[in-house]
Amino acid sequence: MTDLKAYIRDVPDFPKPGIMFRDISPLLREHFATAIQEMERLFTQEEWNNIDYVAGIESRGFILAAGLAARRHKGFIKIRKPGKLPGPKEKVDYGLEYGTDSLEMQYGKGRVLIADDVLATGGTLAAAAELTEKTGHSVVGFALLINLAYLNSFEWKGQKARTVVEYKEGA
Repeated sequence: MTDLKAYIRDVPDFPKPGIMFRDISPLLREHFATAIQEMERLFTQEEWNNIDYVAGIESRGFILAAGLAARRHKGFIKIRKPGKLPGPKEKVDYGLEYGTDSLEMQYGKGRVLIADDVLATGGTLAAAAELTEKTGHSVVGFALLINLAYLNSFEWKGQKARTVVEYKEGA
């Protein structure tokens, strides 16, 4: 098996001083199919049977969620920054490790797996889950490529995020 962590580049002080950014660009370029396959393996066949849609959080989450949705023959839902989706939609504001932001999502019904690239403090993921329920869907799981475990102990309504690569220390 490929060591996916070896293809994640550390970029210090990006996007702001004191932040260690985990750049997945080399991983996606060299081992995209393997990354999607490993995210898929985070869930059993029975769990996949209970998923209707894979929702991706803008922007890198789109890449991973779309890959998972295509591989599993599921629908794909976009969770976007404000002003990029036509209505009707809902909006949720949330805090980041380096500021604040908002997410929007269109209404629907179905069982949703939320996918994203990185779990840092958990603010984005919690906001996406709240938004998913606010728009009429139910959250059945979280699939993340990277967990910065030293920044969080994420859990939402008893559900923990499942991740492929984990960082236990910041450096």
